Amino acid sequence: MIMQKNKRSMRLVLIISAMLAGQFAAMAQKDTAAVLEAVGKLEKALINKDSATMNSLLHKDVAYGHSSGWVQTKKEVVNDMMSGFLVYNSLQDSSISIELSKERAIVKERVRASGSRDGKAFDLSLFIMQVWLQTKKGWQLYARQSTKL
Repeated sequence: MIMQKNKRSMRLVLIISAMLAGQFAAMAQKDTAAVLEAVGKLEKALINKDSATMNSLLHKDVAYGHSSGWVQTKKEVVNDMMSGFLVYNSLQDSSISIELSKERAIVKERVRASGSRDGKAFDLSLFIMQVWLQTKKGWQLYARQSTKL
């Protein structure tokens, strides 16, 4: 009789564990989709010079690093985009991966970027790593660094 109780308890634990694992997997897929959506919005905002979207997606303490070693603050990113100092014509992802934890996402992507900086055209193949934080405002870019491929 004790063996049967233990078997039933064990089955119940396994069933609950399986249900919880399924819920966690569903939440992770939802969060991954939300991060992917934020990355897409950021790229679209850079091309369209959408300062409202940029201000909502960039964390107040963002460090936005470029492949040249140039690092910008949130204010500098938005100002340089709006002034035309830094113009993105296209950003094409060739691969992207997302590593997710509860309040942080690491995004790694390979991108073909074209545009101009201070009137000088560029066309670059880049590896970009981004750190996104889950905040009360949603997913916000906290750190970005790119390197030329």
